[in-house]
Amino acid sequence: MQIQYDPELFEVVGSDRTVSDSLVKPSITYWQDAWRRLRKNKVALISLYVLIVIMLLCAFIPIFSKTSFTEQATELANQPPSAQHWFGMDELGRDIFVRIWLAGRVSIIIGLGGALISLIIGSLYGGISGYVGGLADDIMMRIVEVILGIPYLIIVVLVSLALGKGLPALIIALCITSWTDLARLVRGQVLQLKQSEYVLASRALGASPLRIILRHLLPNSMSIIIVNITFAVPIFIFSEAFLSFIGLGIQPPFTSWGAMASLGQQQMSYYPHELIFPALAISLTMLTFNLLGDGLRDSLDPKLRQ
Repeated sequence: MQIQYDPELFEVVGSDRTVSDSLVKPSITYWQDAWRRLRKNKVALISLYVLIVIMLLCAFIPIFSKTSFTEQATELANQPPSAQHWFGMDELGRDIFVRIWLAGRVSIIIGLGGALISLIIGSLYGGISGYVGGLADDIMMRIVEVILGIPYLIIVVLVSLALGKGLPALIIALCITSWTDLARLVRGQVLQLKQSEYVLASRALGASPLRIILRHLLPNSMSIIIVNITFAVPIFIFSEAFLSFIGLGIQPPFTSWGAMASLGQQQMSYYPHELIFPALAISLTMLTFNLLGDGLRDSLDPKLRQ
C-alpha cells in the first residue's frame, strides 16, 4: 500500500531560487589571480614601484637637468654632496647625480636587452628540443652543456677582440651563454606538456610543430619564463658592472654604473661618495629585481592558486 504525503507538510530549507544560479566566488583568469596574489605581496609590489621610479628617473633626469653629463668644472672637482650638487662631483668636476641616471640608462638597457634576447633564443631552442625529443634533443642538450662549460669572461675577451669594446659587443658577449639556463627550463616544461590533450588535438588537426610550440607550449610555460627573466635582468646588470669595473665594458664617453664605480674606486680613500652612489644604484636595482622575481614566482605558481 503506497502512502500519500501532503506536499504542504514539507518545506525546502536553505534554498533561494533567486540566487541559486549565482556564483559563490567570481570567476577570474589565471593572470588575474596571479596579479591579485602579487598585490598581496607588499615587498614585491614595493619593489615594482621602486623599479618604475628608477626607470623614470633614468629616462627624464638627464633630459630636464640644467647640467650636462659631459660638462666639466675643474674648480669643483671631487666636491662632496651639497644642496646644489646632491651626489657631489667627480674627479673631472662632473655632476654625479646627473651621471648616475644617465649611466642607469645604459645598465638597464643592457639588463633588459640581454634578458629579451635570452628569452627569444632560450624559449625557441628549449621548446624545439623538448618537443622533437629523441636524438635531436640529446644533441641539442649536449651543445648547451658545451656552451655552459665555457667561462663567459673568455667569451667577452674574444668578442671584444673581434668587434671592439662597446655596448653592442658587450650585449652579444653576455647573451652567448645566458640563454642556456632558460632553454633547459623550457625544455623540461615542454616535455611535461607535449602529451597534454590539447597538444594531441592540435596535432590531430594538422597543426605544424612550430605552431604547436608557439601557440600552445610556450604560452603555457610563460610563468617560468617570466620568473627566469626577472632574475636574469639583475645578473646582466651585475655582469656589465663587473666587466666595466675591470675595463672590459662600456668605454668613454659613454658611462654605466660599473664604469662609474671603477672610477670611484680609485678615489675611494679620499672621496668615498664617488664610489658609494654608483654602488648603491647597482645594489638597489639588483635587490628590487630579485624581490620582484620572488614575488612573481609565488604569484605565478599554479599550486598556490586559491
